[in-house]
Amino acid sequence: MKSLLDKPCSRRHLLKGTIRLCVNAGLSSILLDNFLSSARCRAATADQAPRFEPAYLEQHRTGELGRRAEEFWSLMEACQLCPRSCGVNRLEGEKGFCQAPGTDLVVSAFQPHFGEERPLVGRGGSGTIFLSHCNLRCVFCQNWEISHLGRGAQRGIEDLAQMMLKLQKIGCHNLNFVTPTHYAAHILKALDIAAADGLRLPIVYNTSGWERAEIVARLDGIVDVYLPDFKYWDGDLSAKYSAGANRYPDDTRMAIREMHRQVGVARPDAKGLIRRGLMIRHLVMPNNTGGSGDIMAWIAATLPKDTYVNIMAQYHPAYKAFDHRELSRRITGEEYRRVVDRARQLGLSNLDVQGYQWLR
Repeated sequence: MKSLLDKPCSRRHLLKGTIRLCVNAGLSSILLDNFLSSARCRAATADQAPRFEPAYLEQHRTGELGRRAEEFWSLMEACQLCPRSCGVNRLEGEKGFCQAPGTDLVVSAFQPHFGEERPLVGRGGSGTIFLSHCNLRCVFCQNWEISHLGRGAQRGIEDLAQMMLKLQKIGCHNLNFVTPTHYAAHILKALDIAAADGLRLPIVYNTSGWERAEIVARLDGIVDVYLPDFKYWDGDLSAKYSAGANRYPDDTRMAIREMHRQVGVARPDAKGLIRRGLMIRHLVMPNNTGGSGDIMAWIAATLPKDTYVNIMAQYHPAYKAFDHRELSRRITGEEYRRVVDRARQLGLSNLDVQGYQWLR
């Protein structure tokens, strides 16, 4: 006799099969009634459990998502999407500092990614779309072929929408846009198309942190998870190592405040997945180049103590880092521990310190 577990079955078929087993075993009607009542109660609870709905769906239904996509698109006529505010007409093919094209975009890769934070990865992976070019262009960038050289394939808005739907179809838990700033208009247009075709995944805005707070404010009600870096505390050092970006610390602080206002603290659901909230990354750098202690102190003083903070240890010299002696080595275990200890002393309670495994 085949077991009920020999093949997949619906809740209804499982319930019917169990009834037959109870009858064949001569169970009393009272016991059977109790079982059925309990099973129906569990089924009703599962069916009534609230399902997560990404923020952009409401904006799509009302037409607001399409309207904002057009608003972002118009900003490329004299491009103001990032703090560099180049003012070039990308819609006419002009290129600004980031060197990104206008009406199309460049995609390096799209795939389930299992190297992101655990609450984003789950079992199905984070549906990551790696976008080429960058407005920051750090001298130590570990993906410099993509960010500086712009390697990748040129794609259109419809192509981007299809990538989103494919990542959903293969079971990814979210859509993770890496370096989205200069392509925000493209993302919103593609998102509106994909939402009409059944897209239901939360959006992760995976950014260097160097954003205009005014632009982030216009993403309110669209982005579900903000994943910004906070790289530097000192503007002179951000200018030195990131192509003159002396306003990076100030702009990033303002942008992170706005991100938190929109989505709040990132907390995992019953499955351990984060579907909404702010998740800050900080890369510990050799010789305290990033000003890690000051960054931790600012987070603790400005945001809730349970703000998700990933203290990262993956730094290694890449690209032009060897031109700067202070950046030309990996960090030590002591440098990393010092930052983690400082964060804990400040009362930060939601720390991702997987970086320890990089130092073993």
